[in-house]
Amino acid sequence: MERMDQLWPGGYRFYFDDTLFQPSTDSFLLGAFPKLRRGDRVCDLGAGTGLLGLLLLAREPSLHVTNVERQAASHALSVRNAALNGLDRQVTCLHGDLRDKAQLPTAGSFDLVVSNPPYFPAGCGLVSPQASRRDARSEVTCTLGDVCAAAARLLRYGGRFAVVFRPDRLVDLTDTLRQSRLEPKRLRFVQHTAADAPSLLLLEARKGGRPGLTVEPPLLHYTDGAESAEWQRMYFRDKE
Repeated sequence: MERMDQLWPGGYRFYFDDTLFQPSTDSFLLGAFPKLRRGDRVCDLGAGTGLLGLLLLAREPSLHVTNVERQAASHALSVRNAALNGLDRQVTCLHGDLRDKAQLPTAGSFDLVVSNPPYFPAGCGLVSPQASRRDARSEVTCTLGDVCAAAARLLRYGGRFAVVFRPDRLVDLTDTLRQSRLEPKRLRFVQHTAADAPSLLLLEARKGGRPGLTVEPPLLHYTDGAESAEWQRMYFRDKE
């Protein structure tokens, strides 16, 4: 079933569909993570319905965002979401497969690439019978290596690649990034509380960067029994 939501009262609105990959904490985490600069050219690989681009534009309205999405239904909603918010000139929606160089934008044309790649290797864990959710969560049609290779191709030298991923696959992630000449530079773990083990991680790599990783303080969902101020800002609750 198709639905509509809004980031905050008076903020960007967006369509989503229960049968597709739905809005999740992952998108909001990644939307709040990259350091944005005025006029940055951003590409979202596996953009789904385009929510991540809206989250980034909510932080920095001068961005130019290109969404790349393989699934036709999700791509169609990303086009509608851009039009719904009057962002036709700032958001470009491409229906294409990130594994095919011919379907990607011009190489070296982006300052920042973002992606919420599949978390699980093919054959691991439960696989959803729905193609949209299966492809979003498992490396069935697209691998982590495919995503990193596409990001490296699209970034200018010195450009940044930001991802949200699982902590238990951190070694896989850093190894795959380096194979694509993307050097891990910023790492931040996401935890329910300070006493809990990380449940997710956020990592930013730089194309052609020198070795040297900064591990930032963890992002906590709850502090002193209440939702943290940073978590509330991430969901724009400070604007309500």
